[in-house]
Amino acid sequence: MPRVHVFARDHINTDEIIPARHLTSDVESELARYAMEDYDPSFVRRVQPGDIVVAGADFGCGSSREHAVWALRGAGVGAVIAPNFARIFYRNAINNGFLALECAGIVDAFQDGDEADLDLVGGTITNARSGQRLSFVPVPQFALDVQRAGGWLEYMREQDAVAAGTLTTPSTEAGHGHPGTIQEESHA
Repeated sequence: MPRVHVFARDHINTDEIIPARHLTSDVESELARYAMEDYDPSFVRRVQPGDIVVAGADFGCGSSREHAVWALRGAGVGAVIAPNFARIFYRNAINNGFLALECAGIVDAFQDGDEADLDLVGGTITNARSGQRLSFVPVPQFALDVQRAGGWLEYMREQDAVAAGTLTTPSTEAGHGHPGTIQEESHA
């Protein structure tokens, strides 16, 4: 079960998610080492694959850099849940197949280190410690399809292949060091 990392302050900006001094790469595994460094230097040592970041309102405000999403995803974060997001961060999350879920009251429902059950189909997150269950804004099917594909580019490759009737070039990378999904061709 994923653990929750609570960053309760509102208006956490992209410079706090990935400091500008570390924008020398677009490779997620390199950016991951510095995720949330200026806010919590111990974060990258504690986060495990699939963990959830719970944050205050307007998460991801500031610059439009996609590096903020790449750093979090590269560090293993499976989703960020906040009351709302800066629109550019939200769109970057969708484009990169990363979950940014809007949920009122989320900061008050969790403590740092709590375990959570995230149900995307049911649209709920449950605190395993307290039993409190909250509903989040449903994820549009389009965003789930982009996430399943591994990001916007992979999604568009799939759509192009569907339109053409066949996958002719399997992809093994979704970009920026994030592994994609290998598409198997039908051998009828």
